[in-house]
Amino acid sequence: METAELRCARCGQPMQIVRYHCEACDLVLEGTFGLPPLARLTLRDQVFVTSFLRVHGNITKMEALLGISYPTVKNRLNAIVEQLDAAFQGPEDPAAVLERLARGEITVDQALEMLTEP
Repeated sequence: METAELRCARCGQPMQIVRYHCEACDLVLEGTFGLPPLARLTLRDQVFVTSFLRVHGNITKMEALLGISYPTVKNRLNAIVEQLDAAFQGPEDPAAVLERLARGEITVDQALEMLTEP
Protein backbone atom coordinates (compact mmCIF):
# COMPACT_ATOMS: atom_id res chain seq x y z
CA MET A 1 0.00 0.00 0.00
CA GLU A 2 1.24 3.46 -0.89
CA THR A 3 2.13 5.75 2.00
CA ALA A 4 2.51 9.49 2.09
CA GLU A 5 6.15 10.43 1.84
CA LEU A 6 7.87 13.74 1.33
CA ARG A 7 9.91 13.57 -1.87
CA CYS A 8 12.53 15.91 -3.29
CA ALA A 9 11.14 17.99 -6.16
CA ARG A 10 14.51 17.79 -7.94
CA CYS A 11 15.64 14.16 -7.63
CA GLY A 12 12.53 12.39 -6.29
CA GLN A 13 14.31 10.84 -3.30
CA PRO A 14 12.65 10.74 0.15
CA MET A 15 13.12 13.85 2.26
CA GLN A 16 13.35 14.14 6.04
CA ILE A 17 12.20 16.86 8.39
CA VAL A 18 15.34 18.18 10.06
CA ARG A 19 14.32 21.59 11.42
CA TYR A 20 11.34 23.06 13.26
CA HIS A 21 11.06 26.78 13.85
CA CYS A 22 8.68 28.74 16.09
CA GLU A 23 8.08 32.14 14.52
CA ALA A 24 6.61 33.51 17.74
CA CYS A 25 9.72 33.05 19.91
CA ASP A 26 12.36 32.09 17.32
CA LEU A 27 13.00 28.70 18.93
CA VAL A 28 14.68 26.29 16.53
CA LEU A 29 14.85 22.51 16.94
CA GLU A 30 17.20 20.61 14.67
CA GLY A 31 17.52 16.87 14.25
CA THR A 32 15.82 14.12 12.28
CA PHE A 33 12.08 14.05 12.86
CA GLY A 34 9.64 11.44 11.63
CA LEU A 35 6.11 12.10 10.51
CA PRO A 36 3.33 11.17 12.92
CA PRO A 37 1.43 8.01 11.93
CA LEU A 38 -1.61 9.85 10.54
CA ALA A 39 0.62 12.03 8.37
CA ARG A 40 2.20 8.88 6.89
CA LEU A 41 -1.14 7.87 5.39
CA THR A 42 -1.82 8.72 1.77
CA LEU A 43 -3.75 11.93 1.16
CA ARG A 44 -6.75 9.78 0.12
CA ASP A 45 -6.65 7.91 3.44
CA GLN A 46 -6.16 11.14 5.42
CA VAL A 47 -9.30 12.56 3.80
CA PHE A 48 -11.14 9.34 4.62
CA VAL A 49 -10.09 9.46 8.29
CA THR A 50 -11.01 13.15 8.53
CA SER A 51 -14.41 12.44 7.01
CA PHE A 52 -14.93 9.53 9.39
CA LEU A 53 -14.17 11.74 12.38
CA ARG A 54 -16.44 14.51 11.12
CA VAL A 55 -19.40 12.11 11.00
CA HIS A 56 -18.46 10.78 14.45
CA GLY A 57 -17.70 7.30 13.12
CA ASN A 58 -21.14 6.78 11.61
CA ILE A 59 -20.63 4.29 8.78
CA THR A 60 -24.07 4.97 7.30
CA LYS A 61 -23.17 8.65 6.97
CA MET A 62 -19.84 7.67 5.40
CA GLU A 63 -21.70 5.60 2.81
CA ALA A 64 -23.84 8.60 1.88
CA LEU A 65 -20.98 11.12 2.03
CA LEU A 66 -18.62 9.14 -0.19
CA GLY A 67 -21.13 7.21 -2.25
CA ILE A 68 -19.63 3.84 -1.32
CA SER A 69 -21.07 0.68 0.23
CA TYR A 70 -20.92 -0.42 3.86
CA PRO A 71 -18.39 -3.20 3.08
CA THR A 72 -16.19 -0.70 1.22
CA VAL A 73 -16.22 1.66 4.21
CA LYS A 74 -15.33 -1.23 6.54
CA ASN A 75 -12.57 -2.47 4.22
CA ARG A 76 -11.03 1.02 3.97
CA LEU A 77 -11.19 1.42 7.75
CA ASN A 78 -9.58 -1.98 8.30
CA ALA A 79 -6.77 -1.17 5.84
CA ILE A 80 -6.10 2.18 7.53
CA VAL A 81 -6.17 0.63 11.01
CA GLU A 82 -3.68 -1.99 9.83
CA GLN A 83 -1.30 0.76 8.68
CA LEU A 84 -1.68 2.66 11.94
CA ASP A 85 -1.20 -0.48 14.04
CA ALA A 86 2.08 -1.13 12.21
CA ALA A 87 3.23 2.40 13.10
CA PHE A 88 2.53 1.82 16.79
CA GLN A 89 4.53 -1.37 17.25
CA GLY A 90 6.64 -1.08 20.36
CA PRO A 91 10.32 -1.85 20.69
CA GLU A 92 11.47 -5.44 20.63
CA ASP A 93 11.76 -7.45 23.83
CA PRO A 94 15.24 -6.69 25.25
CA ALA A 95 15.97 -10.38 25.84
CA ALA A 96 15.14 -11.17 22.19
CA VAL A 97 17.42 -8.36 21.00
CA LEU A 98 20.30 -9.68 23.12
CA GLU A 99 19.72 -13.22 21.83
CA ARG A 100 19.87 -11.95 18.22
CA LEU A 101 23.09 -10.11 19.09
CA ALA A 102 24.60 -13.24 20.65
CA ARG A 103 23.75 -15.25 17.51
CA GLY A 104 25.45 -12.62 15.35
CA GLU A 105 22.23 -11.71 13.51
CA ILE A 106 22.58 -8.02 14.34
CA THR A 107 25.45 -5.67 15.20
CA VAL A 108 26.01 -3.97 18.54
CA ASP A 109 24.90 -0.65 17.01
CA GLN A 110 21.67 -2.23 15.72
CA ALA A 111 21.02 -3.79 19.14
CA LEU A 112 21.57 -0.44 20.87
CA GLU A 113 19.19 1.25 18.46
CA MET A 114 16.52 -1.40 19.04
CA LEU A 115 16.91 -1.15 22.81
CA THR A 116 16.74 2.64 22.93
CA GLU A 117 13.82 3.22 20.53
CA PRO A 118 10.90 5.00 22.22
